[in-house]
Amino acid sequence: MTATQSSVRSHSMELLLAYKQNPTVALRNQLVKMNAGLVRKVAHRVSHQCAEPYEDLEQIGYLGLIRAIERFNPGQGCAFSSFAVPYIRGEMLHFLRDRGSAVKVPRRWQDLQKEGQKVRQELTKTLGRLPHDREVAEALNISLHEWREIKMAAKNRLPLSLDATVCQQVDSSITLGETIPDMRYQALQRLEEDRQQLQRALSQLEDKTRAAIEFVFFSDLSRKEVAERIGVSPMTVTRRIQRGMEQMMAYLQVQTNVAS
Repeated sequence: MTATQSSVRSHSMELLLAYKQNPTVALRNQLVKMNAGLVRKVAHRVSHQCAEPYEDLEQIGYLGLIRAIERFNPGQGCAFSSFAVPYIRGEMLHFLRDRGSAVKVPRRWQDLQKEGQKVRQELTKTLGRLPHDREVAEALNISLHEWREIKMAAKNRLPLSLDATVCQQVDSSITLGETIPDMRYQALQRLEEDRQQLQRALSQLEDKTRAAIEFVFFSDLSRKEVAERIGVSPMTVTRRIQRGMEQMMAYLQVQTNVAS
């Protein structure tokens, strides 16, 4: 991480703390502008998985970013980006769900699927049995392969029950619901891991620098109050906080590289 990136993140955290203490539209707009890159990044990813325009997803994503800014608590020791991305992505997914089916089926296939249902009923009466796929395809004047693709597309549009079996073992079966991870538990687990990493990073700092950061971000004290407690000037408190944040970011970056 460059010194510029570290300075930007430090400034962003200070603004988030200021917004927590005194939320204003001006501060919120400044934070939205600083974190717009998160929205663009998520919008690019989601746009490749659906038919909606990137620009629409980006605009919706800003709503999620604003929600994250309003609900973020700097005292929890969680990186804002990690906190905000689920809100941004969640807002986009809600938008997509409201727009209709997640699986986009061509209009021609939708029409053929409806016509195929009528053909199946007619052939069943004529033949006295359920018709084969080839017979339905011939009646529709399309290939067998296309008719099977149409059937599969129609099936995939239907909601899948969480009780649906995805794996059959000797003495039991595993349902779709059992394979879905507990997102709340995973989120809490990530928060705890982040908290422990943050605590380790704090422990690397000089005593007065660590105290300044803890008093400002965890105890909600003003820089003047912190200055009186640790025996330095308010300007020195600001400098210690900025230097301490840069040192912590550098430490966390090293730990991330080692882990990967």
